[in-house]
Formats: sequence, structure tokens, C-alpha cells
Amino acid sequence: MIEIVEHLRGFNVASVLVRLTLAVVCGGLIGVNREHKRRPAGFRTYMMVCLGAALTMVLGQYQYLMFDTVWKDAQLQVGMTTDVTRFGAQVINGIGFLGTGTILITEQREVKGLTTAAGLWASACMGLAVGAGFYEGMLLGFLAIFLSIKVLPYFEGLLVAWSRNMNLYVELTALERMKDFIQLLRGMGIQVYDVEIDRRESSGEQGRPSVVFYLHLPKHQSHTQLLAILSYSPDVRTIDEI
Repeated sequence: MIEIVEHLRGFNVASVLVRLTLAVVCGGLIGVNREHKRRPAGFRTYMMVCLGAALTMVLGQYQYLMFDTVWKDAQLQVGMTTDVTRFGAQVINGIGFLGTGTILITEQREVKGLTTAAGLWASACMGLAVGAGFYEGMLLGFLAIFLSIKVLPYFEGLLVAWSRNMNLYVELTALERMKDFIQLLRGMGIQVYDVEIDRRESSGEQGRPSVVFYLHLPKHQSHTQLLAILSYSPDVRTIDEI
């Protein structure tokens, strides 16, 4: 078994085939989860990012090998040197542009797509590890990435649900009603420690003032229960947690 792994660490047809196959499979598996959640980047995007990164690293190794053997005389004649690590560095830098396109700010001023962007970047790094033949690092990286997007959201949801801090996006019927809404919150024992007001008009309609409230809840106050109670307020058009 150890001999097979060592053979696959070398640069040969079998190792290149295994590396590119692993990149397709591992990148695709991570992408399937994001596709299932209807995220901007899904199965094919993750697969191609990981495959492209692995292929880049393989290309760097191929170039190094050729300059050390077949192209050695030509290299000495022109005095050219090469650094295979530059390929990987450019992948890590370049993937940021792709990740930026997945980040959106909604009308509720909620940032979406950060996990997708981070997943693309991590998938590219995993592809570099695959391309370099660092199979142990690739396996651990794949498990960590997959667990972070598949399992950890459940724990994150529990932490958020029982957190005493809450950010609330509210569209009021009129800005003048904000005072009454704040009094309603304080009457429930909720501390309002910051407020952001947006007076911009919605498309073609009379101005719908929106407010983001930063709240500190009393002990054992459920976020879901609070949203349900506040949604019945006559001063509220739309309410959501961000």
C-alpha cells in the first residue's frame, strides 16, 4: 500500500490520472451540497475550480521536469529559470475574482454568498494539494470542507437561535411609527442598542421606511417566537431576522 502511494506521488501517467480524478470527485461532492441548497456556485463550478487548480499544479510539475531534462540545454542557452510555485500562487489570487461574483447584498441589507465564496477558495486550495500529490492533506482538507458546509450549519443554527443578540430588519408603515415599535420592544424587556434607518423609496411605491434594529434579548427569549409576535404589530409591513 505504501509503495502504491509513493508511486502515485511521482510524476507519471497513473499519478496524473488519479490526481485529476480525485479533483473531479472531491470538488463535485462539495458542489453537490451547494447545488442542493440552491447556491450560486454548484456541482460543475466546484468541480471545475478544483480540477483547474489540480491541473495547474500538475502543469507546474511537468514544466519543472521538462526544464530539468528535455529542455535543459535550451534553458541554459537562454538563461531562463522557472518557479513552479508561481502557478499555485496565481490560482489562489485569481479565485478571489470568481468568489466575489457569488457575494450579494439583499434588499434587507443581508450579505449572502460568503460561504460559497470561501468554499470556492478552499476547493481551489484542495485542488492544488491534489495536483501536488499531497494526498493526506487533500483528504483532511476535503473532510474539513465537507463537514463545515454539511454538518456545522446545524450547530450554527442552534447557536444563532439561542443567542441573546439579534439583528432585525423591519419595514414600517411610516417612519413616525418607529417610536411606538421601540416602546413595544422595550415593553418586552428587549434592549435596543443600535438603529439604522433607510428612507429610500421602493420601486414606484410611496416610501417604505426600513429600519435595522440591533437587539439584546432577555434570557430564554426565542428568536422565532419574537418574530411571530412582532409580525402582528400594526406598525409593521415586513419583518425578518438578518
